Amino acid sequence: MSLPPLVEPAAELTQDEVRRYSRHLIIPDVGMTGQKRLKNAKVLVIGAGGLGSPALLYLAAAGVGTIGLVEFDEVDESNLQRQVIHGQSDIGRPKAESARESIAEVNPLVHVVVHHERLDNDNVMRIFEGYDLIVDGTDNFATRYLVNDAAYFLKIPYVWGSIYRFDGQASVFAPTLGDDLPCYRCLYPEPPPPGMVPSCAEGGVLGVLCASVGSVQVTEAIKLLTGIGEPLAGQLMIYDALEMEYRKLNVRKDPNCALCGEHPTVTGLIDYETFCGAVSEEASEAAAGSTISVTTLSHMLKERENGERDFVLVDVREPNEYEINRIPGSVLIPKGEFLNGNALGELPGVDSGKQIVLHCKTGVRSAEALAVVKGAGYADAVHVGGGVVAWVDQIDPSQPAY
Repeated sequence: MSLPPLVEPAAELTQDEVRRYSRHLIIPDVGMTGQKRLKNAKVLVIGAGGLGSPALLYLAAAGVGTIGLVEFDEVDESNLQRQVIHGQSDIGRPKAESARESIAEVNPLVHVVVHHERLDNDNVMRIFEGYDLIVDGTDNFATRYLVNDAAYFLKIPYVWGSIYRFDGQASVFAPTLGDDLPCYRCLYPEPPPPGMVPSCAEGGVLGVLCASVGSVQVTEAIKLLTGIGEPLAGQLMIYDALEMEYRKLNVRKDPNCALCGEHPTVTGLIDYETFCGAVSEEASEAAAGSTISVTTLSHMLKERENGERDFVLVDVREPNEYEINRIPGSVLIPKGEFLNGNALGELPGVDSGKQIVLHCKTGVRSAEALAVVKGAGYADAVHVGGGVVAWVDQIDPSQPAY
């Protein structure tokens, strides 16, 4: 459905702006008025990562007058495979500063406002206020629900995107612009069970997928700001890069939505970390008192080598991760094998006297597997907090990190 433009036109374009945006100006649907609307617009981008990188660059190139950026992280070498707003010389620098400089190179005529802080309940309303539109480039469910709820309370529409491996999604959530338009909670009333959906850091993402979905987000932002075309409000775009297939599904407003429904139960910001949960309740209970450090594991491995201790160290990551780096002496049994019960047949018997020690990349998946193992009767089983990331960082920095 068509929506009215979010922004009034600026008074004028300078000669420099006319030259710069000439290819927009000769598009009848955009023209001088549309470009003036972009100049007058204030768009906030959450994150300068995979989706935020192309979004920021193309919003700047398009001539959005004020671009806000919420980002607290630093540039890591593993970011460069997809976060094209940063470069080799930016490693170790704040992403916000790196992004600001890249935007200035693309278009010095736009004004960049940096919010160098982690988005949370205490600052989200202050940061969002005054912006016309939000482009959400977050990569975790807790922040997505926070963005959705705060945007709804402030009556700010936002463009959402999601990426994982070869798949991308995008939509526009603007329930305050139309009685029948949904919010993010209408599409996803509840977050997925903890540990069910791996993050990009755990599951990976094709770098160029970020550009595909991020450019769709900016296209939707331009349409909303200028009032042209039909935005993805009430629709979900699904992109399969392997099949090179785009699909659109209708998303209806849920009359029972906890936020924008007829009888809302979410009337203020909530505890989003608890709502989404990093790990399941069972995993949290299993890990309580059964988590060891990589330093402890290092001592245990030396004792095992000397014949002073006997245990089985199990890596629950995926085979392709095991090829990147590994803790010496570990055996690979992916987490899925624990969840379907097959892994239990590969472990020594409960009465064997051998302790089971589990680890993954960071400790999330191993905690889920630990709950299964303890439920099967291995009462003394433990998992390694921080996983192989902590091992490489603290014990064996000669191995590559990812």
